[in-house]
Amino acid sequence: MVSLEGHRTQHIGWLRAVVLGANDGLISTSSLVMGVAAAGSSRGAVILAAAAGLAAGALSMAAGEYVSVSSQADTEKADLAIERRELADAPDAERRELAGIYVKRGLTPELAAQVADQLTAYDALGAHARDELGHHSVTRARPIQAGLASAAAFAIGAGPPLATAALVPTEHIPTVMGGSTLVLLAGLGAAAAWLGGAPLLKGALRVAFWGAVAMGCTALIGRLFGTVV
Repeated sequence: MVSLEGHRTQHIGWLRAVVLGANDGLISTSSLVMGVAAAGSSRGAVILAAAAGLAAGALSMAAGEYVSVSSQADTEKADLAIERRELADAPDAERRELAGIYVKRGLTPELAAQVADQLTAYDALGAHARDELGHHSVTRARPIQAGLASAAAFAIGAGPPLATAALVPTEHIPTVMGGSTLVLLAGLGAAAAWLGGAPLLKGALRVAFWGAVAMGCTALIGRLFGTVV
């Protein structure tokens, strides 16, 4: 019985969108809340800012990711259409091209020709898509999946800042928000690093550092302007 190995690459299709969405939701909403709270705003204004940031951010992430990945999908489809025409118009030339790819990868010309012949007979377009164009099922563009994953992840990431704005006394929001967000960001960075097979500490520190920079900047802007929303 053949067992299939699990590799980190299989996570690429959803990991990027989920990590980016959650990270953006947590950082942007926390920063927004800290900036509004530092300006001396009322609790209602702080909660409104957090809720509006959550809704706008989730929809923006969904739209942006959908458009971006759709462009990738369109490019993949266009490449496949070109390859399909070339296979129909010049099958022998395409078979030689495929064999040449395998020769460059280390096969002898004779073996490369045999492999090209067999793969062409089995699934010519699939062989060219994989070995010439670099298209693989685990990295195939999925616009709807990416958009929904980004929106859901952003909303999840923005949830803790919204809860903090609603439950913590206004004067303590910057302190509580800053500490809790840094802890969550470090955890998110470590989780993303673990899923991707990278060092946990490096991933945690990288995310937490830029989150601290973003929150510090917005809190400073709120204090400098001191505008009550």
